[in-house]
Amino acid sequence: MFSTGKTMRVLGVDPGLTRCGLAVVDGSVGRKVTCVQVDVVRTPVDADLAVRLLAVSDAVDDWLDRHRPEVVAVERVFSQYNVRTAMGTAQAGGVVALAAAKRGLPVMFHTPSEVKAAVTGSGRADKAQVTAMVTKLLGLREAPRPADAADAIAIAVCHIWRAPMRNRLAEAEARAAQMARNHKARLAAAATRASDDRSASSAKEKTT
Repeated sequence: MFSTGKTMRVLGVDPGLTRCGLAVVDGSVGRKVTCVQVDVVRTPVDADLAVRLLAVSDAVDDWLDRHRPEVVAVERVFSQYNVRTAMGTAQAGGVVALAAAKRGLPVMFHTPSEVKAAVTGSGRADKAQVTAMVTKLLGLREAPRPADAADAIAIAVCHIWRAPMRNRLAEAEARAAQMARNHKARLAAAATRASDDRSASSAKEKTT
């Protein structure tokens, strides 16, 4: 169980071209999470790709400027989608990541199973279960619709709850890497000293 931390504001994004879910959530581990705003950006399927991506970009820019999140959490694209859907989802996710990067905001990607497990306790939960848990966790009067909206909230909540664990793992990995570098440096220094000692001993023998 993680310790209670400071409240963070996360923009959760369920990327897509036809429907892109956006949700701003405030919260921290051990405290209630609150949905500041949730919505779905829709683009017409018969519009040019560039126009659709621009619509997503404009919406994300507006949300970032108005809500000023500390981090942007995006659902990671997986290959089980059909190629056309995967490409559209990846392109929308790229637009979101670019908008965040322009503002110096960190972008974190979470797999669908991570999101489901964080919110429902099961990495195999279906969309109805995710929506039901999101509605309950945030104390909403009615379930967010469509499912993309609920998914965006779930992604944000997932990041809020998993961020401390990720940070601890990153810190542990950094410490382990530093220890490995220190150990390697000590071994190299010991080898150098041994080589110097052998050279000095050899020189001494030649002079006697």
